[in-house]
Amino acid sequence: MPKHAFAPVEGRIERWVLDSPLLENRLGDPTEREILTHISPEGTALMEQGTALPVLIYLAPFTSSGPARAGWKAFAETLPQRHERLVKSGKMKPVILVMPDTFTTLGGNQFVDSPVLGKWSSWLAEALKPAIQTRYSTNEKFGLIGKSSGGYGALVNAMLQPNSWNAVASHSGDVGFETMFLPTFAETLTHVHRFGGVAPYVQHVRDAAALSGPDFHSLMICAMAASYDPRAPSPGNPLGIVLPLDEKTAVIENEAWSRWMDFDPLMLVESNHSALAKLDCLLIDCGSRDQYHIQYGSRRFVERLAAFGIEHTWEEFDGTHSGIDFRLDTSFSQLSKVLS
Repeated sequence: MPKHAFAPVEGRIERWVLDSPLLENRLGDPTEREILTHISPEGTALMEQGTALPVLIYLAPFTSSGPARAGWKAFAETLPQRHERLVKSGKMKPVILVMPDTFTTLGGNQFVDSPVLGKWSSWLAEALKPAIQTRYSTNEKFGLIGKSSGGYGALVNAMLQPNSWNAVASHSGDVGFETMFLPTFAETLTHVHRFGGVAPYVQHVRDAAALSGPDFHSLMICAMAASYDPRAPSPGNPLGIVLPLDEKTAVIENEAWSRWMDFDPLMLVESNHSALAKLDCLLIDCGSRDQYHIQYGSRRFVERLAAFGIEHTWEEFDGTHSGIDFRLDTSFSQLSKVLS
């Protein structure tokens, strides 16, 4: 059983709200978002002496959000506790740790621009980053860290917003869509057809008092469709969410699937690798037994990085997609030192 973290948080935690029209969306989710920031006691002392600190922004995985990672949990360590432990031990430099609420009604966020979910990629670079710069004394160095969908968001935003981010850590971030998603589409289609199709299924989820086990994966696939291939709304499908396959035969529709593949890091890196070359630090890792088979796409991705001559750190560890918060010790340490 993992050891519980009893250490009290002694640093500075602030909660503030950021409102931006960039997050206008078809779901009706709020454009106002709560932002949590944490600064360790050592970081506060440095700032009082006039030292500007780098910024680490944590991007949450699917079905989670930044504020959740600051809350108490049995046999676990909160992000502020981890930050303070690592700084106190000398394993990382103090930073301004930012934990934004990025949750959506579809259960999560891929951190790309979408009319269904909002322009989250633009929001990170054009709203959140300037707001942090206004509120805090930063050294103008910004890093993105995330796991799973958050790791994907960190990695792709280094390519989509090449002049905004200085360092990135992707822990088991989505890579290799063909291996990850294609085998699950028929399962998703079978589940959503119980409710009459994708549009009524999404409405069912929005109205449901509780979600079933199969709902979580099906909703995630719907969120991916909303992120990678949003369609024009219609009276029968007001959100414009359509799966990239024939609803009767489950045969993949190539044109729709190609729009998904445009967002696969394996495709993005081919035309955007020069943006990754500008980073001060690029850290990618994945468990060798990842349930979503992300290790296979990740291996291909780092092969492309090597072919392009892009400096990076790649670590494949013995583990799955779950219970991997211990990997944050590595990313917090590396990125904080590089950005300082």
